Amino acid sequence: MTLDITATYQQTSNGVHRPEAVHAEPVELPREVRDLAESVPGNLYGIQKIRWYAERINQWPDALRNEVQNRFDTFVRVMIDVDASDLDIGGKSCKGLMWYRVDGLKEPKPELGFLTAEESNVILLNQIFEPQQEVLFNNYAIDFGTSLDLGDGNRPRRFRTTLFMDNRHLALSQRMLAWKPRPIRSLGFHPLIERGLMFRYLRDGLTLITGVTGSGKSTTLDSIIDANNADIEAQIIMVAQPLEYLHESKKCIVRQREVGTDVANYVDGMVQALRQDPDMVVVGEMRDAESISTAMELSDTGHKVFSTLHTGSAIETIDRVVAEYSPIEQDRIRYRLADVLRCIVSQKLLPAIGGGRVLAKEVMWMTSSARAAIKNNNTSEIYQMMWSGTDQGQVTLEQDLFRLFHDGDITEETALNYANNKRRLLQIM
Repeated sequence: MTLDITATYQQTSNGVHRPEAVHAEPVELPREVRDLAESVPGNLYGIQKIRWYAERINQWPDALRNEVQNRFDTFVRVMIDVDASDLDIGGKSCKGLMWYRVDGLKEPKPELGFLTAEESNVILLNQIFEPQQEVLFNNYAIDFGTSLDLGDGNRPRRFRTTLFMDNRHLALSQRMLAWKPRPIRSLGFHPLIERGLMFRYLRDGLTLITGVTGSGKSTTLDSIIDANNADIEAQIIMVAQPLEYLHESKKCIVRQREVGTDVANYVDGMVQALRQDPDMVVVGEMRDAESISTAMELSDTGHKVFSTLHTGSAIETIDRVVAEYSPIEQDRIRYRLADVLRCIVSQKLLPAIGGGRVLAKEVMWMTSSARAAIKNNNTSEIYQMMWSGTDQGQVTLEQDLFRLFHDGDITEETALNYANNKRRLLQIM
C-alpha cells in the first residue's frame, strides 16, 4: 500500500514553509517480510539471528528486495515532507514506531504503522548486501551513504546511514544531507574569513570545522568545497566515511574516496593523497593522534587541508588536539599546530523563533598573537583575542549568540542555554 500524504503548511518568520501535519496510511509490508520475521528460530539471539536472516534475504529475488526497499523508502520520503533531519527505526527502543527529528526534537509518527522488532530486523537488513553484511557481523555496526531519487528532475537526495545492533536487534539512524551546498555567503562569514577559506587567496594550512554531532559541520564543509570548486582550476581530494554530498567537478577535479570502499582508512587516504597531485584535501574527521599528525604533515607540505572535530569551541579544539599526544610530545605538537593552523570554526544549530534552526558560530583566525599563545600553552588568552578581533573577522560564540538574539532569531533563554561562557553573554545582554 502506498503512502498517501496530504500536508498543510505554515509560513514561519524566516520565510521557510514547513509542514504543519502529515496524514498517512500505515505502510503495508510484503507478506514475505512478515513470514520471515515469524519463522526465526527462538533459540537464536543477537548477531547469530541477524546472520540467519541474512542467509535468507540474500536468496530473495531482486524484485522482492526492491519491493521491500520501496516500502522503506516510504519512511524516508516522510523525512522530506516533514523537513526532518533524522530518522530512527528498529530495536525495542523505538517501540515499533518511526521517529523523526524535526527542529531538533525527536517525535514518533504512529500514523505510519507499527513494526515488530523482527520485522524491523528484516527490512533494515535488506538495506545492505553481502560485503556490507560482513562488516556489520564483525563490527556490530556499519556506516554507509544512500541516495533516493524523488523523480522530480532534481539530483537524488543523499543520506548518511548507520545500521547497528541495539539490545540484540537491528536499529537504523539516518540523517538527511543537504540537497545542494549552501552558498558560502549564506554562512555569514566576515569577508576576510571567507577570503581565507578560498584556495585562490590562501593555498596552505589547516582549517578545522568543529561542533557536536548534528551541528552542521558537513553542510559548512560542503559549502566551502563547492565555493572553491566553482572558483579556481585545481584538484580537491576528499576522504570520508561515508561519502555524503556527491560533488560534481566544475573548475576543480573533485575526487571522493570512501573509507572502507575506496581506501582502507583516513590515514591511508591522506598519505596516498600526497601522490595524487592535490591542491586541497578534505578529511571527514581527525580521530586520533595519527590522523592529526598526517593532516598537519599535509599542511606542512603546502596543501590546503580541511577537517572536523567534535569539540565545542576554538580553545577546546586546540586543547583537544594537543591532548591526543603523550605529555612528552605536547610541546612539540603545540609548535607544529601553531605553524599550520589557519582557522577554527566552532558551530551550533539552535532552535529559531517561529520554527526551524539557525546557525551560531565561533571563528578563530590565526594571528601572530594566537600563534604565540598556542606555543606558550596560554590558550586561555585566545578567547579575548577573538572577542577583540572583530575587525579581522573573528567572533566568539557569545558575540554571535547576542547578534542572533538582538536580530530576533532566537530567544534569550536559547542564547543562554547554548552559550559556552554564560557570564560573558549576560554582560553584553
